[in-house]
Amino acid sequence: QVQLVESGGGLVQAGGSLRLSCAASGRTFSRYAVGWFRQAPGREREFVAAISWISTTDYVDSVKGRFTISRDNAKNTVYLQMNSLKPEDTAVYYCAAAPAGWSNRQDIYDYWGQGTQVTVSS
Repeated sequence: QVQLVESGGGLVQAGGSLRLSCAASGRTFSRYAVGWFRQAPGREREFVAAISWISTTDYVDSVKGRFTISRDNAKNTVYLQMNSLKPEDTAVYYCAAAPAGWSNRQDIYDYWGQGTQVTVSS
């Protein structure tokens, strides 16, 4: 079992930055892929970024060059550094962990956090 807790969300002006953290329990977390997803009001949850257990990364096109996903296995934590934020980045951000494989598909992720709100004002 893995439990995930997101933090770092908040209110920021357009062009600003935030760093989200996803803290995990579980001694084998270093072997899990981790993804970040987001859900804006009235929209379906969508993929944002993912990192494999060997730190291969993938991003949705809309955040490439602005967001960076990274992991610190010693701290059982995955980060999402978000720069040059835009109002359209406003959403609840969720992290999720997958014990096998890694993907932008939500169905491979077995464990989900409760989410953290990110609001970008114009």
